[in-house]
Amino acid sequence: MANILSFTPIDEIPKIHHELKEAFQTGKTRPIAYRRQQLLQLCYLLQDNLERFYAALYADLGRPREEATILECSGTLLEIKDAYDHVEKWAKTEKSPFNLLWWTLSPQTRKEPKGVILIISPFNYPVYLTLCGLASAIAAGNVVMLKPSELSPATAALLAELMPRYVDPDLVRIVNGGVPETKKILELPFDHILYTGNNRVAKIICTAAAQHLTPVTLELGGKSPCVIDPSCNAQLAAKRIWWGKLLNSGQLCLSPDYVLVPEFFQDQFVKVLEEVYCELHPTDPKTSGQMARIVNERHTKRLKQLLDDTKGTVVFGGTVDIAAKYVAPTLVKNVKRDDALMSEELFGPILAVVPVRDLDEAITFINSIDHALTVYIFSNNRGFKNTVLDRTRSGTASINETVMHVAANDAPFGGVGGSGTGYTTGKAGFDEFTHFRCTVEHPAWVEHTPLAGRYTPYDAKAVARMASMLRPRLPPRDGSSSLVKKLTFALGIAIAGALGAILTQWLL
Repeated sequence: MANILSFTPIDEIPKIHHELKEAFQTGKTRPIAYRRQQLLQLCYLLQDNLERFYAALYADLGRPREEATILECSGTLLEIKDAYDHVEKWAKTEKSPFNLLWWTLSPQTRKEPKGVILIISPFNYPVYLTLCGLASAIAAGNVVMLKPSELSPATAALLAELMPRYVDPDLVRIVNGGVPETKKILELPFDHILYTGNNRVAKIICTAAAQHLTPVTLELGGKSPCVIDPSCNAQLAAKRIWWGKLLNSGQLCLSPDYVLVPEFFQDQFVKVLEEVYCELHPTDPKTSGQMARIVNERHTKRLKQLLDDTKGTVVFGGTVDIAAKYVAPTLVKNVKRDDALMSEELFGPILAVVPVRDLDEAITFINSIDHALTVYIFSNNRGFKNTVLDRTRSGTASINETVMHVAANDAPFGGVGGSGTGYTTGKAGFDEFTHFRCTVEHPAWVEHTPLAGRYTPYDAKAVARMASMLRPRLPPRDGSSSLVKKLTFALGIAIAGALGAILTQWLL
């Protein structure tokens, strides 16, 4: 039986925030052993209740079990387990590299938690995009107020039920609700906010965060293009594009949004796209159970309006059942820059094919739109790939594949410009919720070095000696430097370092 989502009373939200802050100030989240134990509990929260999560994802999104297994639940477990395995290494204090000028300060960087974190997660991947960010925040030693999307109510209700059973309530508290509850949350001061969603809401969150000078991490999406090299493996490219496009019925921030293909190659590639689609979906996805549904009627109507307004040629698909929240996979060719399908992120099972003269026009096209979360490149030509990478900007880039790169949690994942800011996976996610606190400690004997010239009343000779020590030795204006000079400088540093170490041991 599916849980019914109960909204958190608005007057309780400030109390929850206060209790989280008090819990953080006790220092209980700082020990690495505590963090690892809570991360392990988060793993078991999901693993022990997989069947219930599959049911909730189906209730919210009509998501096939196979899709929920591969991309949602397995990916989430891998991400949390990665944090569990590496948090001790990530949190370790780091000594700064040796520097001849500042070695006496013994500079170090402590990895400290920021405090009370707010995570606002989206409806489209309500497990992965909720628990992975939560794992990063826990690994960094923070406490968390978690706001799941009310548009995926079954999953939000399940999380609200299970979280206090598995995870310390002093560490994580869930607040469920809609716009009024979210407005109340945003009135409160947090030490960091992670929001995943759309640009419109992101601006509201950033405006509220600015009142408290709260740093914000945004994962927003955008129109991610596929750039096609005519010499690529067209069959494989089409297969991977359709796979990425139709995941969660296109409701994915990484979804391939449109395809840029040379004019002379458009019809040939469209034919391959059509053939490959038929191979992947030999029966109607509406009845086969192989594709998710649109989250609600409002979004279904939005997609229908885009299809009604397009001036492109619909190759197949185009049918919409608003009551069933179903949009048929649709391929549209001859799409122009000013077409309705290019006016916003599609976030649905519609693939637009845009013909261009050449690679230069494709790059100009990409750069005329706000930065995408990902640029997909399909080519086996190194020059082609490097040209696209060098002349475009996006949060990430993927060559001859779609979507899979988000699973590489040892690499940073995040947007740029309109597609977001900050990072949300692996160590990069841990770093996002961490304050890097520099510490130094200076011994008394440095008072007998040129650094003593810093004190007043100033002595011209002492200041000159200190300035001589601090002034960098610049290379010639052309930037060249002889090998002898480089070796002499390196040898000098090595000798000074050795002498410094001996002197330190002798004086201390």
